[in-house]
Amino acid sequence: MESTSEATPAVSSQRGAHRATTTVEVEIFGSVFNVRSASDEEHLQRLARFVDGKMKEIAAHTTAVDTTKIAVLAALNIADQLVREAGSLGSEREIEERLGKLADRLHSALES
Repeated sequence: MESTSEATPAVSSQRGAHRATTTVEVEIFGSVFNVRSASDEEHLQRLARFVDGKMKEIAAHTTAVDTTKIAVLAALNIADQLVREAGSLGSEREIEERLGKLADRLHSALES
């Protein structure tokens, strides 16, 4: 099953930014997509492999055969991973800040 589609992932967050775009052919879950992005080809292929793997993982553990449903379930799983990791990073940053403040207080106390 081969289809083509244009998408623009990894878009610059800067408004009005004019970066060169490339079009890369990727295959996800048996469909071929022509993806236009400012990201390099290797990055796009890595993203496509990740999404393909997630969709295959979902398909192996569900009775759903509709590609759209599998794609939505994969998107929800990927979003869940992203939110959990972002929360974890936030916690790590908070811990680093607290440790930094404690180190400063300890340093000040030792100098006194």
